[in-house]
Amino acid sequence: MNDRRSLANAYAGGARAGDVLAETLAGIDARDPVWIGLVPERDVFSRARALDACTSAERARLPLFGVPFAVKDNIDVAGVPTTAGCPAFAYVPERSASVVERLEAAGAIAVGKTNLDQFATGLVGTRSPYGIPRNPFDARYIPGGSSSGSAVAVARGLVTFALGTDTAGSGRVPAGFTGTVGLKPTYGIVSAAGVVPACRSIDCVSIFARSVDDAEAVLAAAAGFDSLDPGSRPRPPASEQPGERFRFAVPRADQRIFCGDAEAQRAYEAALARFEAIGGIPLEVDMTACYAAAGMLYGSAFVAERTAAVGDFARAHPEALLEVTRTIVEGGRRFDAVDAFRAQYRLRELRAQAATMFAEAPVLVVPTAPTIYTIEQIAAEPFTLNATLGTYTNFVNFFDWCALAVPSERYANGIPIGVTLIGPVFADATLAQLARRFAGAAA
Repeated sequence: MNDRRSLANAYAGGARAGDVLAETLAGIDARDPVWIGLVPERDVFSRARALDACTSAERARLPLFGVPFAVKDNIDVAGVPTTAGCPAFAYVPERSASVVERLEAAGAIAVGKTNLDQFATGLVGTRSPYGIPRNPFDARYIPGGSSSGSAVAVARGLVTFALGTDTAGSGRVPAGFTGTVGLKPTYGIVSAAGVVPACRSIDCVSIFARSVDDAEAVLAAAAGFDSLDPGSRPRPPASEQPGERFRFAVPRADQRIFCGDAEAQRAYEAALARFEAIGGIPLEVDMTACYAAAGMLYGSAFVAERTAAVGDFARAHPEALLEVTRTIVEGGRRFDAVDAFRAQYRLRELRAQAATMFAEAPVLVVPTAPTIYTIEQIAAEPFTLNATLGTYTNFVNFFDWCALAVPSERYANGIPIGVTLIGPVFADATLAQLARRFAGAAA
């Protein structure tokens, strides 16, 4: 599948959306565990015919004209069941999620719903009754989650981009393991209306793409205030961008966690050297507050927000949930309101401490994940290893920061290793600018 720019050139040269979508659908196997459901072909081709009938002036107003995309199956697409990775939970929405509507209004065409860790609870990509999307670089290893299907669909070129969600890293960890770009925008600038919540107060719709430019183009089309989403907020104009020389924050050397993975450590050091080569000046920062907040996601009353999201369903249909999912969702019931307020107070303290790292540097650069695990390793230890994968991701949503995961190096076996650029609220454009420079240095 071509990237957005290649598709735009093809359309400018006379290609028809109907033919592009026919080629896209021919490459999709409904039995592939990447997919949970597909948009009916009649709907896809109806949309393509409508685009092909557009005048030149109308096409010019559609920045995503004829671009095929996939949607994580906790995000509604009208007429296609939403399962959130749980067959008994399935319902058929009459209306698509606001973000899907915005993308279709920009000319994109949804083709299918992708697999995920059940109820978006997990960073591994193995917690689904619909199977495990195959890591395209080595099937023994996890694809990352929870947006596993979306990341793999983009990595394999089945679609140009895909929507995921990100509550604790679900839009970044799979990008790191599949060599794709994973954009976790500032909370609220992309509507979450029509998204099955995991933790409603921090959930973000995320974007997987083959390049930073594509991710940015999708974000530009997707972003916008939506009165249907109580957490929605407008995206402000981009602030002044970093100059030729810029500072970038990095974890203190003694706080870099790789779980004994020497290849991951070397890859991160190589990435830092590349940032220096494009004009960056590293500044070591204290990650204590970040790591403390990361541990609160499942180790404090904040886990009860997952109980608030799907706990009633879990209690009414305990057999419908995978054991690991049910354990997490039901685990929130052990906390009370006092615990919840204390957790909020503690998080505010940590957020204030961590915010100081951006006083001198516009971006924090971290590994996307400390290491990668095989499917067999995750099956043997599903909780601890899953939590480890969130070392560099869990705190971002808690702190109201934005993040952009990009490919960096590779393991000896070919599996990608990524780094993530993290910035304060509304720093999305800054991250994209620096990520483009970083990617260009590898060309």
